[in-house]
Amino acid sequence: MAEAAAKRKSPRPANRIVGLGVAAAVLIVDQLVKWVVVHPLQLEARSFGGEGIVLAPFFRFIFTANYGVSMGFLTADSHVMRWVLVALTAAISAFVFAWLWREKRRDDAFALALVLGGALGNILDRVRLGYVVDFADLHFGDVHPFLVFNVGDAAITIGVLLLLVRALLTRDRKAPSEDK
Repeated sequence: MAEAAAKRKSPRPANRIVGLGVAAAVLIVDQLVKWVVVHPLQLEARSFGGEGIVLAPFFRFIFTANYGVSMGFLTADSHVMRWVLVALTAAISAFVFAWLWREKRRDDAFALALVLGGALGNILDRVRLGYVVDFADLHFGDVHPFLVFNVGDAAITIGVLLLLVRALLTRDRKAPSEDK
């Protein structure tokens, strides 16, 4: 009888705990790294008219105040637009949180947690500063295939890619119809 109850037990509570823990960890790491690059490293001053901090021939830290969202869309060029972006990203985050709360698969819960934690870190920046602190610049010579990004952006990207890969690799294939 105890075995039957254990089999019926939903994996959701465990996934919620793992998911919320991962989201909190991403948020904390994102904010901590941003604090380090802005304050102890004084990246904004080092980036003004310079190259920032070159870590490798293909990677550097350079301060960028991002007033928009992905790829420069929806630039918050006014106080009202700033709060519209906060509301929009908060609504998306609420959707991701609701999805995470209902998710049965642990791998999807993990991916959603990465997205949620990264989004919350960027929302917190926009609320506190009016912009998102971006600093990581991956490039190959003069070719910059990625925009300057931060830990939260990387977590969002990885989370979305994990969801897409899982969806593409495990989607159910419909059997051919027998009606002709």
